[in-house]
Amino acid sequence: MKIFPAIDIKDKKCVRLVKGDFENKTEYEISPIDQAGKYKDHGFKNLHIVDLDGALTGEIVNLDIIKEIVHRYDLKIQVGGGVRALNSIQKYTDVGVEKVILGSAAIKDKKFLKEACQKFPNKIALGLDAKDGYLSVSGWTENSNQFTLDFLKEINDYGASRLIYTDINRDGTKQSPNFEETSKVADTSNCPVIISGGVSSIDDIKKAKSINNNIEGIIVGKAIYDGDIKLEELAREIDA
Repeated sequence: MKIFPAIDIKDKKCVRLVKGDFENKTEYEISPIDQAGKYKDHGFKNLHIVDLDGALTGEIVNLDIIKEIVHRYDLKIQVGGGVRALNSIQKYTDVGVEKVILGSAAIKDKKFLKEACQKFPNKIALGLDAKDGYLSVSGWTENSNQFTLDFLKEINDYGASRLIYTDINRDGTKQSPNFEETSKVADTSNCPVIISGGVSSIDDIKKAKSINNNIEGIIVGKAIYDGDIKLEELAREIDA
């Protein structure tokens, strides 16, 4: 089980949103670079980064910060937020990001997703963010009117190397992930799935390990920042 501590960047700060709401955010004193160093010091090997400025603007905004994190610490980083063109993917792969997350652009334009997977083999992670079973796009501000599982079946053979499934209703709430829905997604998906949204305790991590063989890992964000999960105890679950 890969554990992905999360860093969401907005205005060059670490922030956490509740249910993706930019009006309901918490800012933290620590810088994204120092936070990444903290994760590295505790033995984490993977990192999940979201450029929230990018998600809002549709452009890569925090490439300099992400580049410094990649170069300073030997971490496998997946990054998303505003990646809507092939040259944006290229910029991230050029600085050493392991996987680039495509969300809105891939859902709105399946041809773009297919092309990205072909041009960047093993580099594309597909981010599916759902609310009440429907996919959301544009920083979670729009409902796409597409059922998650229907969309997944359509693009399953495009060649994405990883799928990140987020239940928006759980994100930032620390109410536990939607294991039932994530398991259905994992059953359908041709590629490994990462659980995202709502992690509240070490028990959620333990449960994630047992629910489906196609679940590769889990993203942990707010519960770390708020101290509900201590990095020491989370680190003990790495590859355990």
